[in-house]
Amino acid sequence: MSKKTTEPQVDVVISGLGPTGLTLANLLGKRGLSVVVLEREPQFYGNARAVYTDDECLRIFQAAGMAEELTRDMLLNATFQWLLPDGQVLHQLIQNARPNGWPVNNLFYQPLLETSLAEGLARYPQVSVRRGREFTRFIQDDQGVTVMHSESRGANYSKPAADQTPAAKNGEEALRARYLVACDGGRSAVRTQLGIKMTGQSFPNPWIVVDIKQKEGENCLRHLPYFSFICDPECPTVSCRQPYGHHRFEFMLMPGQTREHMENPETVRAYLGKYVDVSKVEILRSLVYTFNALVAESWRSGRVLLAGDAAHMTPQFVGQGMNAGVRDAYNLAWKLEAVIKGRARDSLLDSYQSERRPHAKAMIDLSIHMKNFVSTSNPLLGALRNVATRTARSTPGIREYLAEQKFKPRPRYESGAYFGLPRTRRNGVEGEQLPQPQLADFDCRQALLDEVLGEGYALIGYGVDPRAQLTTADQQVLAALDVRYLTLYPAGGRPQGTLSTCIAGAADEWEDMSGECIRRFREAGHVPGAVAIVRPDRFVFAMSKPGQLQAAIDALIEQLGMHSSGQQQVAS
Repeated sequence: MSKKTTEPQVDVVISGLGPTGLTLANLLGKRGLSVVVLEREPQFYGNARAVYTDDECLRIFQAAGMAEELTRDMLLNATFQWLLPDGQVLHQLIQNARPNGWPVNNLFYQPLLETSLAEGLARYPQVSVRRGREFTRFIQDDQGVTVMHSESRGANYSKPAADQTPAAKNGEEALRARYLVACDGGRSAVRTQLGIKMTGQSFPNPWIVVDIKQKEGENCLRHLPYFSFICDPECPTVSCRQPYGHHRFEFMLMPGQTREHMENPETVRAYLGKYVDVSKVEILRSLVYTFNALVAESWRSGRVLLAGDAAHMTPQFVGQGMNAGVRDAYNLAWKLEAVIKGRARDSLLDSYQSERRPHAKAMIDLSIHMKNFVSTSNPLLGALRNVATRTARSTPGIREYLAEQKFKPRPRYESGAYFGLPRTRRNGVEGEQLPQPQLADFDCRQALLDEVLGEGYALIGYGVDPRAQLTTADQQVLAALDVRYLTLYPAGGRPQGTLSTCIAGAADEWEDMSGECIRRFREAGHVPGAVAIVRPDRFVFAMSKPGQLQAAIDALIEQLGMHSSGQQQVAS
């Protein structure tokens, strides 16, 4: 291979233009990297799959510069509930807190979300999308990866295809990149070439998913205002409201029911007729699915990485399949930028799997528990579930645990598995994502934390200017990481009262108006004078005690492999 063809043409090739690939392309584009996305489907896939997103992912869309655009087409702060067959409310989730600066439970219509994310790529001339181009194979070496692709016959997403094999290799084109990220779904061709196995289980009972939309001029869905899990032992059902008159139903197939029977239009209308006037709605799609709970054994092989459904497949019961892929993209984007721009060793990418895989697996486990909670067909187990749930709702402590959704895995990495220093105590903030409170500056202007911090690393001083604890040489090295310096006070806690408290030339000073960050610092045992080193994805690399920042900075520089020039020492 000639030198011309071995030199990377682009920084990253992404295979697959679903929500994970779209999010990653937007994040990489915003960070200035050149990207080519290969999408086998020649035309946009216009059916909905995912319906739910949470505050953590809206925060990621904020980082991609897309949150305001996307939330315009969402139902924000949606109510979720569990119903008995007679309509009695077993439990409701009404969540008004905003620990990440955004509503916690939100519903959307996926074609609108994907369209907006795709349009967002137009902001970046160095990002291109090649529709109708299908990944066929790759060859990687120490300098990059050569991605081969050919004209596609389409993925035919609307129904199972008999032949999903790539088109013939005639007319193959080669694309040379530094890294390849496979966002090509549960049947990932990239993962198949790597020979990486998926472990887990498939559920024995398939479900039929039915997407409907009320007809023009109708207003026939107002009696279904909430997302409902209907705990009916004879037919477990999900009823999901969506924007602009869209609605989804999911019905579990019971023993003896076949795909052919359930997908029959008459059967579909009969099931829908229990909940809606079928003459007033349009049936957009009805399809039987088998839901999988699977995780890839490895997420990285050299310069090739797996993300989204290519790395993990999550059942639908807690709505975290798409969201897990969005989290993957966020974790990968800043690390790829750091490595490609020479700000970190290539080994930084090893932390992608060690950080993300346990969290993705925890979400899968939660989804399995939710599936068992909703879909039991045993009357005795169902009665026990109902009694236990009602008891929990009236029990202090458990009631708050449910109301605040503390059963959901936190954005907190396992000890010893993350890029950062070990936790100094069991409830330390190291390896945990900071909340995103509303801040206020000296002139009472308000902004969310991430808007103030920018896209790089940040040093947040608890009541102190972090720069006062740094040498000039350290500040020069940290400048290569686009470090922002922030002094954070509790609301109403700025220095005041006498001339001696006047501070000149301090770092950006902000008050934590909701108290989320300050509260978390205090819970972890920190006092004013402590400094948090925050990664670009807002996870805490280290939290130093007053006067001990130097050791944490030395550890950051060493782990990145940087020296005084701000560039990496070795590529290892």
